[in-house]
Amino acid sequence: MRVLAAMSGGVDSAVAAARAVDAGHEVVGVHLALSTAPGALRTGSRGCCSREDADDARRAADLLGIPFYVWDFANRFKEDVIDEFVASYAAGETPNPCLSCNEKIKFAALAERAVALGFDALATGHYARLADGELRRAVDADKDQSYVLAVLDHEQLSRAMFPVGDTPKPQIREEAERRGLAVADKPDSHDICFIPSGDTRAFLGARIGVRPGAVVDSATGERLAEHDGVHGFTIGQRKGLGIEAPAADGRPRYVTGIDPESGTVTVGAAADLEVTAITAGKAVWTSGRTPDGPVECVVQVRAHGGLAPAVATPVEGPDGPGIRIDLREPLRGVARGQAAVLYAPDEVEGDLVIGCGRITGSE
Repeated sequence: MRVLAAMSGGVDSAVAAARAVDAGHEVVGVHLALSTAPGALRTGSRGCCSREDADDARRAADLLGIPFYVWDFANRFKEDVIDEFVASYAAGETPNPCLSCNEKIKFAALAERAVALGFDALATGHYARLADGELRRAVDADKDQSYVLAVLDHEQLSRAMFPVGDTPKPQIREEAERRGLAVADKPDSHDICFIPSGDTRAFLGARIGVRPGAVVDSATGERLAEHDGVHGFTIGQRKGLGIEAPAADGRPRYVTGIDPESGTVTVGAAADLEVTAITAGKAVWTSGRTPDGPVECVVQVRAHGGLAPAVATPVEGPDGPGIRIDLREPLRGVARGQAAVLYAPDEVEGDLVIGCGRITGSE
């Protein structure tokens, strides 16, 4: 096949491209320039898309003997990922920008261009597996990225390749070293790639501005503190609330509700975070077929953790196909804007992704 290998400049995508070459495919490497003003160097393991990353990707492609290009997707990335991220926080949600990047940039804009140029598949360094067109968790549970890939539909998955998903990360680094790839020991990127400082609140504040509101006790209605904007809070947050005095019972307070219209942030006890049902929009069923009725599953509501057995039922929401998820045991920290990813419930097929929706509410 003709394979376009997305090369970020990191070790995972370099090894993914190498394995595609080993498999006998005709491989072309491409690095996505996602920043309108890329820095020369990365800041340790923070940030991405620097000129250093582009150079690292080019060196890896040269070593593999494959053509290499840099494609400018900066404007598209700003509109579809960064602007959406800011708007979502301003609306009191807690978005995951990796979901939007995979959905709209890597497996939409990039994949569409790849198909137009005659490529059969897009290979990336994501930690996930594909088997008979089905998305599954990676072998390395600590690095598994199936959660942020669950937004991909059946057609997008049919053109995807995840060559490193069957191998633990330490072995990927060892393989990179054996191959002579200079990125073998390069630190992994973490946090939000377009906020290299790691200060999300400052990043949002500079773009949203001051939108004052109050922090209110859910039980008494008491006004506990003032804040500069709901973008500084997320459901389940415990620290940085600006509250001087402890709760009457001495227990920690958590953010239990965010109202962007009034600017009110509600805080309460940990038990107040428990939900038993979730509603989600923008439903995607990995098989390409919407179930006829309720489906037993395990739902995951955060990139790392937040799992519970549940029953998911397809519904028609105000903005199109949605999902109602009834939990068999309560979950905490369910935030609007995050994804609710559904996995098969049994031990044998428990790594199989069934579907996904963006969380719009909970009960």
